[in-house]
Amino acid sequence: MEGRKAFGWAARDTSGILSPYSFNLRKTGSEDVVLKVLYCGVDHTDLHQMRNEIHNTNYPLVPGHEVVGEVVELGSEVKKFRVGDLVGVGCIVGSCGECLSCQSNMEQYCYNKIFTFNDTNKDGSPTRGGFSSAMVVHQRFVVRIPEKLALDQAAPLLCAGVTAYSPLKQFMGSNKVLNAGILGLGGVGHLGVLIAKAMGHHVTVISSSDKKREEALEILGADAFLVSSNAAEMEGAANSLDYILDTVPALHPLRSYLSLLKVDGKLIIVAAVPKPLQFDADDIILGKKTITGSFIGSMEETREILEFWADKGLKSFIETVKMDYVNEAFERMERNDVRFRFVLDIAGSNLE
Repeated sequence: MEGRKAFGWAARDTSGILSPYSFNLRKTGSEDVVLKVLYCGVDHTDLHQMRNEIHNTNYPLVPGHEVVGEVVELGSEVKKFRVGDLVGVGCIVGSCGECLSCQSNMEQYCYNKIFTFNDTNKDGSPTRGGFSSAMVVHQRFVVRIPEKLALDQAAPLLCAGVTAYSPLKQFMGSNKVLNAGILGLGGVGHLGVLIAKAMGHHVTVISSSDKKREEALEILGADAFLVSSNAAEMEGAANSLDYILDTVPALHPLRSYLSLLKVDGKLIIVAAVPKPLQFDADDIILGKKTITGSFIGSMEETREILEFWADKGLKSFIETVKMDYVNEAFERMERNDVRFRFVLDIAGSNLE
C-alpha cells in the first residue's frame, strides 16, 4: 500500500540530467517518521549514481542524502520525535539491526544496510532521496538538529561532515599536536579542515594547484598549503604528516601522498572513486604506513558531529540554491566551482 504523493527531481538515464518527477511515498509504518524536506546537500556521490558510475543505478533516480526536514507525521510507536521537530537524515535509512555492526553502533557497515536512494526498502519499494518534497524514514535513522544550528548549515554535516568526523574522531584527545593532511578541498575536505583545526591539529591542505591557497589559509584557517604538482614542495614535506584524510572523488596516484607520511602514518580514504587506486608495496612497507578506509559515520557519530559543530560554533561554507538550478550546480561542482558545498532550498523551490 502506498502513502502520500511527493514531488521531486529525478535522473532518467546515464546523462544524469535531473527533471521534475512525482511519486508515492511508501506507507508509514509504526516506527516511521514522515518529514517535509526543507534543505538537501549536493554531493559527488549523487552525481556518480545519477550517471550509473557506481552502485548500478535504477532509474528514475531521486538523489539526495544530506536531508534536513520538519516532522509532519509520526508512526504510532515513535517516541523520540514530535510533529514540528527539525530533523536530519543522512546516507542510510535502514539496516538489519541484528549483526555485529548494528549491535556495535556501526550500522553503516551492516551488509544489509539500505541506502537513502537507489536502494530497496524492506517493503520492496525503491528508496528515494532528499531532492523531493517529503520522505518516510524509520526513526532509528533520523537525528534531531540542535537549536543552535542553522538548517542549511546542518545539511552538509549529515554526509560530508560525518564522513570527515568519523575517522578523525580516533585522534581526539591526543596529548601532542598532530600534523594533519587534508587532501582535496571540496565539500568533505573543507569540513575536514575545520574539524581537524577544532581538534587542535596542525593542518596542511594538499591540492593539485595553487588556486585554493588563499581559501585554505585565510578562510578556513589551515596552517599550511601544499601543491601536489610541485615536486620541490612535495619533497620538502616528505615524512612530515601523522595522517592524511583523502577526500578526492576521482582517480589520483597514491604514491606521492604516501611519501608525506611519517613512519606509522595513516592514509585514510573516504571518497568513492569510480576506478581502482594504485600504490607500490614498498611505499607502505618501508615506513610501516597504513592505507585505510572509512565509510560515512554511524547514527551516534552523526548526532556527535551536529553537537560538535554547534558547541564549537563552526560554520559550513555553503552556497544555497533553488532546485531549478540543480543541473548547473552539478556542472559547477564537477569543475570545483563552488565554495565549498551546494545546498538545495527544497522548501523554497517549485518542484512540480
